[in-house]
Amino acid sequence: MGSCQPGYLFLNGRMVPYGEAKVHALIPAMKYGASVFEGLRAYWNEGEQQLYIFRLDAHTRRLHQSMKIMRMDFPDSIYHINDDTIAVLGKNQIRQDCHIRQLVFVDGAQRAGLTATGPIGILVAPFPFRRQFPDEGIHCSVSSWRRISDNSMPPRVKCAANYQNARLSLLQAQLDGYDRTILLNEAGKVAEDPAACFFMVRDRVSITPSVTSGILESITRATLIHLFREVQGVEVIQRDIDRTELYVAEEAFICGSGAEITPVISIDRYPVGDGAVGPITRAMRELYFQVVRGEVPLYQEWRTPVYPS
Repeated sequence: MGSCQPGYLFLNGRMVPYGEAKVHALIPAMKYGASVFEGLRAYWNEGEQQLYIFRLDAHTRRLHQSMKIMRMDFPDSIYHINDDTIAVLGKNQIRQDCHIRQLVFVDGAQRAGLTATGPIGILVAPFPFRRQFPDEGIHCSVSSWRRISDNSMPPRVKCAANYQNARLSLLQAQLDGYDRTILLNEAGKVAEDPAACFFMVRDRVSITPSVTSGILESITRATLIHLFREVQGVEVIQRDIDRTELYVAEEAFICGSGAEITPVISIDRYPVGDGAVGPITRAMRELYFQVVRGEVPLYQEWRTPVYPS
């Protein structure tokens, strides 16, 4: 698949040509944002001629958790979404790095109201997807918008409606001349980038906000905490981070399935460290890409092959 558009999507139990993947404009997912999703990555290993989906099972567990919190119905078909994801990648013969969107939405006729919990529609869509950001790093602001809270629209749920908070903050950051932005939570502490988690380094200690700081429980974040501990022999401290700590950090980066590991080289026009990618960030990024591509034997259980050996 050479173009940016897949030939086929998986929609409600069928492989559907891209142009035929349609739902009604008045379903609850459209009217009320009644949908949850996962964004995954798959990585091509040229030497093995294999495409590896990274941490598919972990993404599926989080998708189920989002559905539970949103009180969505659980049709039998949702338990086959791993197989459906592998199948649609194979159907499109994808042999390059790609992004995968799994979307679960409340379907139904236009009479379905705000409290509808079903019927459930399922979409799996793969797209070729290169790195979003430059290797040399990005410039961030601290947003004037606050992160949504667990008592209002819980960011722990990967719900499409939550991303209006992300959209508002990113649009403002772009208008102000920044690449990305960092959201503070309702307590005024650092939460995360609008669509990625945040790490920083102070006194050579790696620090990230805790999962109770108003963040998505990121799979990439959990992966990096594990790699810091098991491979680098370093424990990551999970704690509150004040805004002004950002200005004296030695290194910083954001992480996520889409962002991967992206260095942050300035915040509010303050340089992070010496304004270049730091050694800890560089080492973790190199290790991460080796693991996801299957270039090292570490953590084979995190990689799901698409094509038969």
